[in-house]
Amino acid sequence: MLVGAEPFAHEGSEDIGVLLCHGFTSTPQSMRAWAEHLAEAGLSVRCPLLPGHGTRWQDLNRTTWRDWYSAVEHALDELRGRCRTVFVFGLSMGGTLTLRLAEQHPDIAGIVLVNPSVMTLRKEAKLLPLISRVVPSLAAIAGDIAKPETVELAYSRLPLRGMASLQQLWGVVRADLASVRQPLLLLHSAVDHVVEPENSAIVLNEVSSEDVTEVVLDDSYHVATLDHDAPRIFGDSVEFVHRVHRERAGETV
Repeated sequence: MLVGAEPFAHEGSEDIGVLLCHGFTSTPQSMRAWAEHLAEAGLSVRCPLLPGHGTRWQDLNRTTWRDWYSAVEHALDELRGRCRTVFVFGLSMGGTLTLRLAEQHPDIAGIVLVNPSVMTLRKEAKLLPLISRVVPSLAAIAGDIAKPETVELAYSRLPLRGMASLQQLWGVVRADLASVRQPLLLLHSAVDHVVEPENSAIVLNEVSSEDVTEVVLDDSYHVATLDHDAPRIFGDSVEFVHRVHRERAGETV
């Protein structure tokens, strides 16, 4: 395992737990400051290292989206066994996994998405299933950060078989977006060199959630959790969790 790629876990409140899901080729390092902020707010937190990540890029080509989903679902079950109310937060592909969890587990209290991915406009993506059979990797997509001297711990190559599996996950998630009914906080960057703005628009248009908050991040690129707008993300997410938790408690009184 790469130094700094370790999973994060904190035992806090038994009322509220938060599962954090990191992005494709990345590690919990991109979420650690967020996780620590949530822990300092007294919440129970989990941020697992997804299979195939945090070691060598070749390992990611040996996994599929089902492996990544299984890991976050296991962490979700762990939190549900400890906490009465559980939220799921995700960045990029972590947002894709978060949406799938929301589709499959309606008891999730709410979700927070940062630059989630559900598609791409890149024309070459249509050829990815074929290309990935003969070309193992391309140049990396990691490290899209506006803040100077800030580094994302992620692979230096883009594993194409893993990317083809992510593309399959997009199709699965998009087909069921209407089943997402949880309160939603979606934060997306005005300038993102990895995930096109159409992704957030699709999510906002196709989920069935009635409680939806959209926030545009004007001073960050794709990895916004490590960028200038990180304090906004952290603060807004804590406010969101407490508000939704209070409203749910009021419903059960």
